[in-house]
Amino acid sequence: MAFMEKPAAGKVLLDDTVPLTAAIEASQSLQSHTEYIIRVQRGISVENSWQIVRRYSDFDLLNNSLQIAGLSLPLPPKKLIGNMDREFIAERQKGLQNYLNVITTNHILSNCELVKKFLDPNNYSTNYTEIALQQVSMFFRSEPKWEVVEPLKDIGWRIRKKYFLMKIKNQPKERLVLSWADLGPDKYLSDKDFQCLIKLLPSCSHPYIYRVTFATANESSALLIRMFNEKGTLKDLIYKAKPKDPFLKKYCSPKKIQGLELQQIKTYGRQILEVLKFLHDKGFPYGHLHASNVMLDGDTCRLLDLENSLLGLPSFYRSYFSQFRKINSLESVDVHCFGHLLYEMTYGRPPDSVPVDSFPPAPSMAVVAVLESTLSCEACKNGMPTVSRLLQMPLFSDVLLTTSEKPQFKIPTKLKEALRIAKECIEKRLVEEQKQIHQHRRLTKAQSHHGSEEERKKRKILARKKSKRSAIENSEEHSAKYSNSNNSGSGASSPLTSPSSPTPPSTAGVSTLPPPPPPPPPPAASLLPVSTEAPTQLPPQAMNGVSRGALLSSIQNFQKGTLRKAETCDHSAPKIG
Repeated sequence: MAFMEKPAAGKVLLDDTVPLTAAIEASQSLQSHTEYIIRVQRGISVENSWQIVRRYSDFDLLNNSLQIAGLSLPLPPKKLIGNMDREFIAERQKGLQNYLNVITTNHILSNCELVKKFLDPNNYSTNYTEIALQQVSMFFRSEPKWEVVEPLKDIGWRIRKKYFLMKIKNQPKERLVLSWADLGPDKYLSDKDFQCLIKLLPSCSHPYIYRVTFATANESSALLIRMFNEKGTLKDLIYKAKPKDPFLKKYCSPKKIQGLELQQIKTYGRQILEVLKFLHDKGFPYGHLHASNVMLDGDTCRLLDLENSLLGLPSFYRSYFSQFRKINSLESVDVHCFGHLLYEMTYGRPPDSVPVDSFPPAPSMAVVAVLESTLSCEACKNGMPTVSRLLQMPLFSDVLLTTSEKPQFKIPTKLKEALRIAKECIEKRLVEEQKQIHQHRRLTKAQSHHGSEEERKKRKILARKKSKRSAIENSEEHSAKYSNSNNSGSGASSPLTSPSSPTPPSTAGVSTLPPPPPPPPPPAASLLPVSTEAPTQLPPQAMNGVSRGALLSSIQNFQKGTLRKAETCDHSAPKIG
C-alpha cells in the first residue's frame, strides 16, 4: 500500500497540552507603530521559553479569528490619534497582558491552533491539513472505492488530527468520516506492534464502542474510517451543537446551559463505565475519555478514538490531572476524566476549576456523591476509586442494561505484552511530569510567601528586635570595660566590688615616724548607710560596675552634715616636764 511506504519527515513529538504562558516584557515605539516584546514559556521550565514580537494589529487579527468562539474577549480598543503617547502605550500594554492571560487560561482557546501559532510560530507553522491530504491521497491510490466529499475543518480540538467526510463510490448516499492523526509524545510501541494494533481495531466488537470500518498506519501516522453519525457526540447533545461545526463554535460559548435528565445521566454513565471496565480488564490503555469522544447512537453511548493511546497522543484533560500526583495510572486517569464527563452531563458545562470545592444543586445526591469521589479536593489528594467501585455506587448500581451484542476483542499475547510496556512508559512520563510540577509549585509557594507584605513586615519587626538586643549587649559590654579600667587606674576601690578597707602598713620599728596621712575619702556610696536620707537607688546595670553618671551624681549630692563628729586625742603637742 502506498500509504504505508512514505512516512512524514521531520517529526517533532511535542505535547500540545502543555500550557503556554505569555508575559509582555517591554514595548518599543517605531515610526508609526508600537511593537510589544513578549516572553512565552512552555510549562514550568524557565529554560523552555522564547521571545516573540507582536504589534497591536497582530492581536487584532487573532481576536477576529477567535470571534467564531462567540466569547467577549477583552482586547483593548483601537485608537487612531494619540496612540504613540507614552501613557497610552503603558495602558494598552496592561490591556494586552490581560488579553493574553484570558486566552492562555481558557482550556479550549489555549489548545486551539490559532493561539498556538500566535505564541509559538516555530513549532506550529506546519500546515497539517495539507499533510493529511497528501497522506489520504496516497491511501486512495490503492483503495479506489473511497472518495472524499469534503474536509471537516476544525471539528476536533487536536491540532495534528484532521477529519474528512467520505463516501463509498458504489454507495453514494452513505457517509463516513476519515480521521488522520500524527504521532504524539507518548508513542512507545515499536513501529511493527503499532501498525498491527491499529489494524486490529476493526475487529473490536462491543455494544459501547463505536465500530471502526477501516484502519491502517505507517511509521508516523494512522488513518481510520468510521460511519458518520448525524446526531453527533454526547457533547453535541449537551451543548445542542451541530456535529460539522468547528470545535470553537460548538463548545466555547453555549447559547443555553442545561444538563441532562437524571435517567440519561444514570444510563449513559453506566454504559461508559462498563466499556471502561472492559478495556481495563483487557489491559488496553485508553486515557482519552471526554464528552466529544462518546458517540450517541439512539440511547446508546459508544466510545471513540481507541487509537489515541496507540498513537501516543496526550489527553484532553492532561493539564488537569497532571497537577495531582495520586492520579498516576491510566485507570485512575479514566476515572478522573469520567468525573469531568459526569459534571458536564449534570450541569451542562465543564467545571470552572479542578478540584471542585463545592458542587451546585444536582438532580440527585447520588450524582454529587460520584462527583465528590472523582473531582473533590479530597479525591484529587488521596486518589481515585476504581471503575468497579463506581459501578457499585447508588447512582449506577440499579441501572439495567439490555444488549444482545457480545463483547469481543482478541489481542495476541505478544501484543498484550507490548501494550503493558507502553502503558508503563506512558505512566512513567506522567509521574515524572507530576513530580516536576509539584516541586515547582512548592518553590513558587515558598517564594510567594517570602515576598508577601505580611512576611516582609514580620522580617522588619524581627530585624528591629535584633538591633535593639545588639545595642543593649554592646552597652553592657562597654560599661563593664569602663568599670574595670576605673578600678585599676584610680587606686580607689569600688565599695560594691571591694567592701573592706585597705589594711594599713605595719609600723613596727618606725614608731618615731609621724603617722601616715589619712587615706582619701571613700566614694559617697560607702557613706550612704549612715545618712538620715533615703539612699539613692542604683540602676540595675550598675551591679557589675558603677556607671560614670551615677558616680558623679553621688558626689554632687554628698552632704557634709550627715557625718558623725569624731573624738580625737591629739598627742602632737610637746610635753614640758
